[in-house]
Amino acid sequence: MSGPVLLVLGDSLAFHGPSRAEPANEPRLWHNVAAEALGGRAELLAGYGWTARHAWRALIHDPRIWPVMPTVDALVLGVGGMDTLPSPLPTAVRELIPSLRPDGLRRVVRDGYQAAQPWLSRALARLPGGGPVALPPAQTVRYLEQCRRAVTTIRPGIPVVAFLPSVHRAPAYGYAHPGRRPAERATRAWATSVGAATLDVPTLVRSHVFAGEGNPDGMHWGWCGHRVVGEALAKLLRESGLSAP
Repeated sequence: MSGPVLLVLGDSLAFHGPSRAEPANEPRLWHNVAAEALGGRAELLAGYGWTARHAWRALIHDPRIWPVMPTVDALVLGVGGMDTLPSPLPTAVRELIPSLRPDGLRRVVRDGYQAAQPWLSRALARLPGGGPVALPPAQTVRYLEQCRRAVTTIRPGIPVVAFLPSVHRAPAYGYAHPGRRPAERATRAWATSVGAATLDVPTLVRSHVFAGEGNPDGMHWGWCGHRVVGEALAKLLRESGLSAP
């Protein structure tokens, strides 16, 4: 397909639908909705639970994305939302749980943490500052900037869009989300300082998520949410100077 190439760095919101994770080329996913509206294609680099730090590491370590770089016409930073989620355990410690051995120990620790996480998330949200999150806002914008700088060094002048962190009503996190607003403020300030555009994702999906129209997990979106985000992204990219053929 001719037309603009969107390099999308995302988390599971980029590939998870109303009932399951989907292949990256599923046309109803938001990045493909945007690419279709622009007459181009999206190249997705994403993973479950990815923070901005995961996206940066993937960008510099995954050779599958390197051949795409010289053709990129826009950078979409669809990460940062998972950074805002409560993290009762430090992220580095939590991510070691799948590596525990023997298997029985791993299952006990995993199940215990999953059972405790909603209660701990609610309890820690009452602390000053809202308690620990997966990645602090200062670190989020640091890695967003590293991603932006790396891509625009190769493709100077392309539009850059950063997503503001989404909302959730997830029982797994005790419905707590005190880290979202500080991260949104930090993302807006960083984007303004570097001339990046921001997509107001929470405004686009809030009614969809809180009406229970998305995934039953209370975090991922249904197809209506994907369509709204994709159409808004295409519009913002046009306003940022990306031309559709």
